[in-house]
Amino acid sequence: MDTTRSGVNMALISAIVAVATIGGLLFGYDSGAVNGTQGGLTAAFDLSPAQLGFTVGSLLIGCAFGAFFAGRLADVIGRKRVMIVSAVLFVVGALIQGTTADHTFFVIARFAGGMAVGAASVLSPLYISEVAPANIRGRLTTVQQVMIITGLTAAFLVNYFLAAAAGDSLAEIGGTPAWRWMYLAQAVPAAIFLVALFFIPESPRYLVSRGHSEDARKVLTRLFGTETANRKIGEIEASFSDEHRPRLSDVTASGTIFRPIVWAGLLLATFQQFVGINVIFYYGETLWQLAGFTESDSLLINIVSGVVSIAAVFVAILFIDKIGRKPLLMIGSVGMAVSLGAMTFAFSGAGTDASGNLVLSGMAGNIALVAANLYVIFFNMSWGPVMWVMLGEMFPNQIRGSALAVAGLAQWGANFLVVQTFPLMADGLGLAVTYAIYTISAAISFFLVKRFINETKGKELEEMEGWDAPASVGDAIAPTTRIK
Repeated sequence: MDTTRSGVNMALISAIVAVATIGGLLFGYDSGAVNGTQGGLTAAFDLSPAQLGFTVGSLLIGCAFGAFFAGRLADVIGRKRVMIVSAVLFVVGALIQGTTADHTFFVIARFAGGMAVGAASVLSPLYISEVAPANIRGRLTTVQQVMIITGLTAAFLVNYFLAAAAGDSLAEIGGTPAWRWMYLAQAVPAAIFLVALFFIPESPRYLVSRGHSEDARKVLTRLFGTETANRKIGEIEASFSDEHRPRLSDVTASGTIFRPIVWAGLLLATFQQFVGINVIFYYGETLWQLAGFTESDSLLINIVSGVVSIAAVFVAILFIDKIGRKPLLMIGSVGMAVSLGAMTFAFSGAGTDASGNLVLSGMAGNIALVAANLYVIFFNMSWGPVMWVMLGEMFPNQIRGSALAVAGLAQWGANFLVVQTFPLMADGLGLAVTYAIYTISAAISFFLVKRFINETKGKELEEMEGWDAPASVGDAIAPTTRIK
């Protein structure tokens, strides 16, 4: 056995993480591909601003459905099989979006691609957390965020070079508009993901939950050696209910709708979006053109933001298993609140030109640009990766799939709400007020984390608590009981 760490087969674990996180790359690529295609969509399908918003947001509706059903199906047919289905949806969705001349088909394909994104968003961290050693689980799961941002950056780079090669996003390359190629390019990594999934094992925790303990033992032996595998099998079996297999109703509790540990997951999932991060990701090009930058400069700014984001995630990788998840979340909340406040200040002095277009002064434009990148840095060293790490590990085995289904649905629902309301708020309230709202959300998130979130650093998944319903919500979010 190829081992490098006390009997742990790091070569196999690294290969598994590499494959699983391709889903994260596709998550980022599919999310970022639309950034730069909005002019093409409007021209090709004659869309009003409201229709454009729905077309862009249809991905997020699919994400919500995909996250919910993937979390549930992962408990029924397995983590690996659901990821294979999501890879197929990635490929099909990319090809249709890049070729169809019918707006309805385009939206359906974008919805299907969104289901794949939603599935990958919850299953990749779930799967990694279930095969990784506890002492480095945070670092390995954080690789998912590196891949998400790498996917976003790759989409920005591809979009930039395609637009440059054609002259702009509406011009053609080989008889096909450049913006169409921006969608078609997604099929390449999706096909690689699909093939690679056939070479990784199923999650041992899923196998135990379905009564296949011997198969799980074989996987654990390959990962950790015989002695550790034999010990872990007993611990994993004890973490599941003797009465029934995992089911959706396991996340509920009388009097509070959900078990309080699920409420804690919902808090993390929704506030990660309420700080407005995907406004930068989805509307970055449009936002910077509003601030007075050209299309070419705006696409370059997106690339810079992507590179900065990747560097910031490596900060999280360095510290997440040292100082823990909760401190990183709190540091991120403070940093985002300050940088968003600076963006609010920059846009508060914006004027308009003769055509009514937004114009920032040179100093205000520089403040907005620096603040936006600082905001992206703080997000990607904290809430970006840490939220997914915690959702993948914070729930007990019995409810992990179902709790992720609920949290994933909430996360993508909040994402959709933010993306849909941004154009309306920016137009009706102005960018200064809009960013002030995001600033307030970031400030609130600090106090919510401080009060309600407990540390999970270094704990085995079988040590995660919160299955038995405690006496109060406050007690439950910091639970003291375990499933027996």
